[in-house]
Amino acid sequence: MWVTAMARYIVAIVMLAVVAGPTLAQERKAAPANPLAVEDKQKIKDAEAIDKQYKSTLRSTDPAATPVHVDPWQNMRGTDDSKAKR
Repeated sequence: MWVTAMARYIVAIVMLAVVAGPTLAQERKAAPANPLAVEDKQKIKDAEAIDKQYKSTLRSTDPAATPVHVDPWQNMRGTDDSKAKR
């Protein structure tokens, strides 16, 4: 009697494993990525790109990097620029 009860118990466990195995396997593959996590990652990438562009703009518009006085007619004038000749 004890053997038949144990045999039924083992058969039930094996059948349950056979039925539940493919179900759990399909569930793991079909689980999509968390949409909120994907959105957060995209926001972080966008923020980094904006920050990089901002820093690049700051470097290109640095007043210390550009000359203070630019004279486009420098080569057109003569060496003597006295007021008497005007």
